[in-house]
Amino acid sequence: MAKRLIPTLNRILVEKVVPPSKTHTGIFLPEKTSKLNSGKVVAVGPGVRDRDGKHIPISVKEGDVVLLPEYGGTEVKIGEKEYHLYRDDDILGTLYD
Repeated sequence: MAKRLIPTLNRILVEKVVPPSKTHTGIFLPEKTSKLNSGKVVAVGPGVRDRDGKHIPISVKEGDVVLLPEYGGTEVKIGEKEYHLYRDDDILGTLYD
């Protein structure tokens, strides 16, 4: 049975994107000093409520590729995979092609 984590409140579960170390033809790529810290959103919480009780939804959705801060987040291991939990406020932006 596979476990699934649904974040609470304004938290977002992210799987970090690891850039490939070699091309499909077998050419090794050098490490870049300025690598982009990004991840794919796996699950989102329901959001929070403000002081007046109005619902504030999460700003990203499952499947989005987001820009992450260099530090922060909580590492979570589910089975053999590693994920990170961030608050909605910690996400720096959404990346598009």
